[in-house]
Amino acid sequence: MDNSGTKKEGVAYTYKGHDGYAPIATYLGQEGWSLGCELRIGSQHSQKEFTPFLGKVIRRAKRITSKPILLRLDSGHDAEASRQEVASHDNVDHIIKLNPRSTYTTERWLPQLEEKNVTWHPIRDGKDYATTSVIHNTKYGQQRLVLRIVRRTCDAVGQMFLCGPDYELEGWWTTLDQADYSDDDIIALYKDHATSEQFHSEFKTDLDLERLPSGKFATNALIMCLAALTYNILRSMGQKVLLGPDSPVRHTAKRRRLKTVMQELIYQAARLVKSGRQYVLRFGRHSPGFQAYGRLLSEHRLC
Repeated sequence: MDNSGTKKEGVAYTYKGHDGYAPIATYLGQEGWSLGCELRIGSQHSQKEFTPFLGKVIRRAKRITSKPILLRLDSGHDAEASRQEVASHDNVDHIIKLNPRSTYTTERWLPQLEEKNVTWHPIRDGKDYATTSVIHNTKYGQQRLVLRIVRRTCDAVGQMFLCGPDYELEGWWTTLDQADYSDDDIIALYKDHATSEQFHSEFKTDLDLERLPSGKFATNALIMCLAALTYNILRSMGQKVLLGPDSPVRHTAKRRRLKTVMQELIYQAARLVKSGRQYVLRFGRHSPGFQAYGRLLSEHRLC
């Protein structure tokens, strides 16, 4: 969260290259319900004090649903402590992006893939990939490491590489069983993790929270908590009434952005009229969101 040019408490140089905050957030489901949003100083590493936060949001998720939970974490949380915390909860699996260190290099794993005689799958001309799985038995359970090496012999426009093929190593830690989920399944499941960036965008842009208003860290942390509550309320409104046949939004979608919800339901022109000792909210005759707005109020027994 870019708050450069200010002297707010907690503002520091972030990994994005500017002064600001580095909050941590968790979202549930394809709709992106907010399970937790914690404000942090800009220079704080993502893994620092992450384990208590992780345990807290997992317990919240298990209060919401009894279904199995799949946790997806980026490479900033590739740590033994993260995997141990997930293992301490029943009915919870994880996919954690590998943070390549000196142990996980292309030079080390490429010969092992060649020994296994793996199949190289084409992506485009001059680019293909191969995958393999390595099982690690730990004191807190079995951990599976899915590795993928991408091989390029030319660039996207067909320019051949003079120094031989170029290799790129990627990996994912998971507890999902190999009999049920192949290596490609694990990679495909993790790709949808990028959707969380859209939820971040809605939180910061649609709710106008990129630059927090107060100079006090505690006040801004409280504003973030209230914003998470507002985020879920707006998300619920959009899911209930902006996906039906009477929705003023024409194109189909699985969810509506918060900005769309505010434009269609919150920014409604109406008059508050007192008549017969009752207050009446009177909309225009051609109000595009009237039916959706009325259905929303009806479901909450407000009219």
